Amino acid sequence: MDTSSSRQPDPAALATTVASLQSRARTELAELVAFKSVADEAQFPKSECEGAANWVADALRAEGFEDVALLDTPDGTQSVYGFLPGPADAPTVLLYAHYDVQPTLDEAAWISPPFELTERDGRWYGRGAADCKGGVIMHLNALRALKAHGGVPVNVKVIVEGSEEQGTGGLERYAEAHPGLLAADAIVIGDAGNFRVGLPTVTATLRGMTLIRVQVDTLEGNLHSGQFGGAAPDALAALIRALDSLRAEDGSTTVDGLPADESWAGLQYPEEDFRKDAKVLDGVELTGSGTVADRLWARPAVTVLGIDCPPVIGATPSVQASARALISLRVPPGQDAAQATKLLMAHLEKHVPWGARTALEQVGQGQAFQADTTSPAYTSMAQAMRVAYPGEEMQAAGMGGSIPLCNTLSALYPDTEILLIGLSEPEAKIHAVNESVSPQELERLTLTEALFLTNYAESKR
Repeated sequence: MDTSSSRQPDPAALATTVASLQSRARTELAELVAFKSVADEAQFPKSECEGAANWVADALRAEGFEDVALLDTPDGTQSVYGFLPGPADAPTVLLYAHYDVQPTLDEAAWISPPFELTERDGRWYGRGAADCKGGVIMHLNALRALKAHGGVPVNVKVIVEGSEEQGTGGLERYAEAHPGLLAADAIVIGDAGNFRVGLPTVTATLRGMTLIRVQVDTLEGNLHSGQFGGAAPDALAALIRALDSLRAEDGSTTVDGLPADESWAGLQYPEEDFRKDAKVLDGVELTGSGTVADRLWARPAVTVLGIDCPPVIGATPSVQASARALISLRVPPGQDAAQATKLLMAHLEKHVPWGARTALEQVGQGQAFQADTTSPAYTSMAQAMRVAYPGEEMQAAGMGGSIPLCNTLSALYPDTEILLIGLSEPEAKIHAVNESVSPQELERLTLTEALFLTNYAESKR
């Protein structure tokens, strides 16, 4: 099926078509959000992810994609691939999104059911609505709009990942084993977001990350705190001392040997805007030093994601024999994630007190990424955003999150231009309760992507 076109569609007509697809976008996003596709069988059955994968595969087939396949990746999950041919001499563009989602955290804190897309206050709420099931819909509707105006002017590959949120590297390993599969002239990663609603933004950098599980053991078993407390080494107290060593008095990350003083030279993030976006409580100070942009995009940041210890309800008066924590370290561009992992492990081993036994396990890792925003594809994207967001110019910002696949693709295809756009602006509250997507941003970014594909094809003629 050749969906090519030699003429450029009228932007106003294309915008009208994209707007007409919004009702379908809501219906399909609701169907996709309904799958509880957390890629962790300890939380949800694997059939939920399989259902989401099959939904994506069926949607691609319905749009005329060829070679649609469910790729069994080494981490036990499935990614969905498809190819839509365009003109024989046209460039190839890879469109990326992921259908797996973060856990819902405290479901009782959700105003509406997390796996039921709900419209409220002009936004659509549901887990994955912005991150990144909305990205799947964005890709589909951009292609549908182009087909309604003569055809898609490029060859299109689509890859929708099934384990991005888990950081288990399934698609990265699969791509390395099949290096020709995702080859393209340009790649659009639909898993980022505008700096804020209405401000068109490409993400120029991503922090890398490492995940470390640390366990501290001090006793053969718990002891009565009245009989033994004061002399018996408390594993939980030892763990708390070690975790506290990862931050300076002002909250800056302090991993021995890891630089933490770089500066961000691009778009700045005013502190008052950050406080509002992060919903920081009145009177509570921000952590770290330097500008907010420095802290988010140019410096490492450690977070204790969870601690295994007795809950307050049901706790007994005991000295704890064991305690465990999961630690995330975000690593900025210019720092090697593998080296940062070694430094973090060495720091923890050094700072666990009282000779307590320490066991460390790396459970995830990804390198930082930096795009070349001077490449021709960025010119095409800037032109597209100028039309889709009248009166606004494309901005380049960093993102504190990690997308390890970007580095894999960059290494496999060093001449390929990689662009990051998406629906995860601050109001989306991705990874938190009450995640939502702005339907207006979905519409504008769908139009942006359609215009980009047109501009990019023209630039390659």
